[in-house]
Amino acid sequence: MENVEGKVAVVTGGSSGIGRGIALAFARAGMRVVVTGRRRDHLDETVSEFAERGLEVTPLQVDVTDLQAMTDAAADVEGRFGRIDVLVNNAGIGLTGRVAEATPSDWDWVIDVNIRGVGNGIQAFLPRIRAHGEGGHIVNTSSMAGLMPIVAGLYSMTKAAVIGLSEALHIELKPEGIGVSAYCPGPVHSNIATAVKNRPERYGESGYTPPPDGFAEWSKTQPYMSAEEAGERVLQGVRRGDLFILTHPEFKAGVVDRHRTIEDAFPDEPIDEVRAAAIPFLTASPVYAPENRLPAPTRPSSLSHR
Repeated sequence: MENVEGKVAVVTGGSSGIGRGIALAFARAGMRVVVTGRRRDHLDETVSEFAERGLEVTPLQVDVTDLQAMTDAAADVEGRFGRIDVLVNNAGIGLTGRVAEATPSDWDWVIDVNIRGVGNGIQAFLPRIRAHGEGGHIVNTSSMAGLMPIVAGLYSMTKAAVIGLSEALHIELKPEGIGVSAYCPGPVHSNIATAVKNRPERYGESGYTPPPDGFAEWSKTQPYMSAEEAGERVLQGVRRGDLFILTHPEFKAGVVDRHRTIEDAFPDEPIDEVRAAAIPFLTASPVYAPENRLPAPTRPSSLSHR
């Protein structure tokens, strides 16, 4: 989707952090942008920031775990703008800690938001992207933690699920001209870690200790990527039609080592040719073929002046 000007984009969890950075990048590129979020104060802050920059945004207060609310939001957006072209399933929570310390409610909450929230976005918005027959794009925000599950087991579980879902959906929708990307950022300045303090009452007690009061300020001092740069890289990935949108080259060596560990775990024995002939639909897809891989992205030109 090289030409994005005038396209209608919806960014869930777009009222703060990475989501707001994505929304800003889209708006600067001339897209008509809708952001959703649970907190009215974050939505109001987003509207104010866009206005200060001479940009427009439409805020909607929506909980991604509520399928009916998401379906109503999709109808609202289509009613306002006449179509929907791009969906970014960005809303997420960042529970971190050891798997064995999680309560059942921790499992429920992280799955409801990080997996079911993505599923609700697809169910609510994909039919309306398909409706105009002119293609479109879906970005599902995963994380490098989905590729390197080292310190946050439940979170990594959900983000790995998002990667698998995105790859399957990419293969399914490619013939329709609808691109699908798994977005896997590394550390970015956002409020995903501190947002766990806003846990809905229905999810009860957590097995994890919330970040200390000074954590947010400390995080601002770290050399993480800005939310705006992270957003520009999503815009670049949408324009390129990337299956994977990766942001931090610092992770490449570790991911290569992990994938080689997987490769080396295959049995060292001859392939059963009869069995292989019976399951080719399970063992490969053209989207992974070398001739179909795009060259590695370079720093977006929109960041050259920053």
